[in-house]
Amino acid sequence: MSKPPKKSSSSIARNKRARFDYFIEESLEAGLALMGWELKSIRAGKAQITESYIFLRKGEAWLVGAHITALPTASTHVSTNPIRERKLLLHKHELSRLLGAIERKGYTLVPLDMYWKQGRVKLAIGLARGKKQHDKRNVSKDRDWERQKERILKHS
Repeated sequence: MSKPPKKSSSSIARNKRARFDYFIEESLEAGLALMGWELKSIRAGKAQITESYIFLRKGEAWLVGAHITALPTASTHVSTNPIRERKLLLHKHELSRLLGAIERKGYTLVPLDMYWKQGRVKLAIGLARGKKQHDKRNVSKDRDWERQKERILKHS
């Protein structure tokens, strides 16, 4: 059996929808508490975080809705749950600052990117504020204008 082709970047999964739906004010890096079969599945490229979210409970951060599909060669004595809650590893001062921003200022936590860093799986978390429909339209118009401006400058 041949191995799947390796990606040039260290990115595992990216949540493109997050930047469309939210204004990302700040981003943090968190570790993930994973089981062995999950790590093997991530190495095989079987992870996605598009429908996932983060919540804080009892002073801990949890990733919910991330889907890590078990490999068919997963151990038979381990029950695999592809969408189980996974604990995020953050420092206590980071957790307290995030809790304050969520409760007082109305922000939300959004997973942005899952990637490798020194052999470990990390998750980029965005402290985000939701966009309204007109904000999304304005961002789209600005992006189209920038693209058109680049074309005009390129041809002249």
